[in-house]
Amino acid sequence: MANLECTPVSEWGFFTLPRPMVIAGPCSAETEEQVLETAKGLRELGINVFRAGIWKPRTHPGCFEGIGVPGLKWLQRVKKETGMKVATEVASERHVFECLKYGVDMVWLGARTTANPFLVQEIADALKDTDIPVLVKNPVNPDLDLWIGALERLNRAGIKKLGVIHRGFSSSQKIIYRNDPGWKIAIELRTRFPEIPFFADPSHMGGSRDYVLELSQRALDLGLDGLMVESHCNPSCALSDSKQQLTPAEIKDLLSRIVVRETDSDSLEYKEGIDHLRAQIDVIDDNLLYILQSRMNISRKIGEYKRDHNIAILQTARWDEVLDGMVKNGRKYGLAEDFVKAVFNAIHEVSVQAQNEILEASQKAKL
Repeated sequence: MANLECTPVSEWGFFTLPRPMVIAGPCSAETEEQVLETAKGLRELGINVFRAGIWKPRTHPGCFEGIGVPGLKWLQRVKKETGMKVATEVASERHVFECLKYGVDMVWLGARTTANPFLVQEIADALKDTDIPVLVKNPVNPDLDLWIGALERLNRAGIKKLGVIHRGFSSSQKIIYRNDPGWKIAIELRTRFPEIPFFADPSHMGGSRDYVLELSQRALDLGLDGLMVESHCNPSCALSDSKQQLTPAEIKDLLSRIVVRETDSDSLEYKEGIDHLRAQIDVIDDNLLYILQSRMNISRKIGEYKRDHNIAILQTARWDEVLDGMVKNGRKYGLAEDFVKAVFNAIHEVSVQAQNEILEASQKAKL
């Protein structure tokens, strides 16, 4: 995996204090009046980056698939009359060329586009040698490498003003949100590329305006840099995603209620306290590694014992019993069932692998 050569967001000339960085605007540009009214309402809040969907990838034909090129003229009016930067989604080379022609300031790749390396490369090639910022939404499915691959393709094409948008992942399970937040994937990407500006899209993640606040707060609590929120002057009349869009007045309420966390503090009390707690964590982590090593040593001995007595490695009934016991004990310590299962299933998988290696080595020795 290659390192990314990126321009700090502070040099983009897009976002100003106070934090968080905010991009807002309608899911779809529907009429010139709707676009202008929404933009002016958002500009009054101090938001200076306006988003609007011009081309809309829809699952079924016959749905509203965006106004197309005429909407880019409306974005030009937004720039001229409000001074806002304007952004839209692109999914093809043609989209890119039209955006550049009409002076769109920033583009983003949607989740379905990010999942298609051919389209990403096509867009990267079309953007080559431009200075336009590009944001990349996570792919539809929780595939971190696919997300990173899209960033690499754009970066290799010379795009240095790169950012990401976390909008959650499709799920076959029934959940309250439109998309599974899958925060651990976002955290992993943030850990690998801490320099890249990271936005959350609580509108698409939640699928309902009822969840925008809680998802926005969660994103900021995790240290993400900004929000992309859908806003419409009259959501009930929206031609797409009406349930998840907020009015500019509701955006104002949202921004007044969320709490922005600092990345660090100059407080001596904080630094001493956090250093003390982290030192305790370091000791515990070291002990965990020692305990895991001890467990693996015993697991290998069990593998040898099974080999010598011609016993199958995988004992499903035994493991189900062990895991059930761990879950019950975990509850006593206030540990979530999913967490306990994830940890012990990972340990079990490695243990089975180690025992299998012992059996394979024995079989090779007999050949």
